Amino acid sequence: MDIGEVAKRSGMPASALRYYEQKGLIASTGRHGLRRTFDISVLERLALIALGQTAGFSLDEIAAMFGADGRPDIDRGALRAKARELDVMILRLTAMRDGLRHAAACRAPSHLECPRFLALLGAAPADARGSRQDKGVRPYLTGKRRPVARN
Repeated sequence: MDIGEVAKRSGMPASALRYYEQKGLIASTGRHGLRRTFDISVLERLALIALGQTAGFSLDEIAAMFGADGRPDIDRGALRAKARELDVMILRLTAMRDGLRHAAACRAPSHLECPRFLALLGAAPADARGSRQDKGVRPYLTGKRRPVARN
């Protein structure tokens, strides 16, 4: 199959396929004119790569999941560790969703007067708060609380 057919069947742009080849994630079997050609088995490998990315693995981590023969050799400990990371992420996202739903229905005059909304802001990842907090955009996170309305 040429690179265009692989792109069409996998749903990935040819540029991604070239990048994956450069990273050693896939290998072409040759060329037909100027176009790379691939074995049909590349589609399964691309599906594994997509699954790994969806699960949150980096391309380097995914590359390490293939043995020297190119067959999957996935470290089950890495899968368990990623599953634990996803559990934590699910808990955070669930709390965020619930907080947003509350904020949408909250009767406080301002979201900044809602204790649950303030807790939601406090739970935001530190890296997302850091630069803005330093500029004083969120002074209420530094201990300077405004009066809150009870809901």
